[in-house]
Amino acid sequence: MELKVSDNAEELRYELHADGELVGEIRYRRAPGAIALVHTEVEPRREGLGTELVRGALDDLRARGLKVIPVCPFVGAYIRRHPEYADLVTADDATPE
Repeated sequence: MELKVSDNAEELRYELHADGELVGEIRYRRAPGAIALVHTEVEPRREGLGTELVRGALDDLRARGLKVIPVCPFVGAYIRRHPEYADLVTADDATPE
C-alpha cells in the first residue's frame, strides 16, 4: 500500500492518501510560528493508519521549522509516546483563536 501525507493549505488540513484515496485528515489552525493540530480523523476501515498521518504531519512541520500546538488528544498522545517529537511542541500553551 502506498501512503502519502500532504498539506492541503487551502483546506487547512493534512491529508493521508492510501493508494491515491483520501482516507484521513488532521484539521489545523495557523498561529505565529506554529500550527495547532486540532482534530484527527481516519476512515474506520483505515483506523490503524492514524499514526502514519500524525508522523507525516509532524515531519513536515519540522522540515518547515514550525512548532506544534497539539490540541487534538490523538496528536498529543502520539507525541508523548514518541519523545523525538517533543521538541516541536511550543512552550506557549495559548491556543490560537
